[in-house]
Amino acid sequence: MRILVVGASGTIGSEICKALAHHELIRAGRNGLDVSVDNTSVQSIQDMYKKIGKIDAVVNAAGGANFASITELTPEINERGIESKLKGQINLVLLGLEYVNDGGSFTLTTGVMMDDPIRMGASAAMANGGVKSFVKAASIEMPRGIRINSVSPTIVEESFERLEKFFVGFTPVPASRVARAYQKSVEGAQTGQNYEIY
Repeated sequence: MRILVVGASGTIGSEICKALAHHELIRAGRNGLDVSVDNTSVQSIQDMYKKIGKIDAVVNAAGGANFASITELTPEINERGIESKLKGQINLVLLGLEYVNDGGSFTLTTGVMMDDPIRMGASAAMANGGVKSFVKAASIEMPRGIRINSVSPTIVEESFERLEKFFVGFTPVPASRVARAYQKSVEGAQTGQNYEIY
């Protein structure tokens, strides 16, 4: 398969590339290894798809949100989660549909915070929940046998030391284990799923 991996150089993205290395990969990101893309820009996403052409799968491991307490969360601070984690991922689907071959797939990223809340995580949880709902609803209308799923990772071992203060009591998992859920989505047959990795 010819697979686009957005966020390929990140902690999880690099493990996804290892798990899918037996396919032809196009590695994208802000400083993309093969192609550059800013997922907050519709034009940038369109330019990326035009450049790479037809593909069999899109995997997204990119998208961020700001951490802030509810009393400090402003519309401006919240906007990053909306623009990047929520709209950025959804726009990868909306703008990428015509480029994905029949029977292809999209795999997006949500996260544990929407189901297991942490302090300062409301903005990220909002974006994650929106993506999860979009995937579930969109799956029943995807054309040409195209599938769509999302992966909801808990905190990964590689980031735990840096983020442990936010994820007190959580059990981290290796990013390589998270990557297997993306492989399941790409190479399997399911659709409308949110794979929770604990």
